[in-house]
Amino acid sequence: MITGPVLQIEAKVRGGNLVLLTKPGIEVDADGVAVLAGEVRVRQSAGSKRPVILTVEVSGEAWDGNIVARRSRRARWRLLLRRPRLRTELRSPKE
Repeated sequence: MITGPVLQIEAKVRGGNLVLLTKPGIEVDADGVAVLAGEVRVRQSAGSKRPVILTVEVSGEAWDGNIVARRSRRARWRLLLRRPRLRTELRSPKE
């Protein structure tokens, strides 16, 4: 449960990825992450006029791993339903 305007996360990523999905009004600060053979990418929403309601402060280390913070690519209803898309080779042919 988030009880204040700041959420602190201490991450230790070793050979994997940590992806933080955000929405408008959430700001991510990853300046406290020590990186060795990895990458930290924080994509802020361009031109967002919403006030910041939550700041996520990420600290820790990433060894041969990535930490990425970005907005979700799916529509909100697709995230809630989590229905996988059918690939064309799995569909039955129409007759």
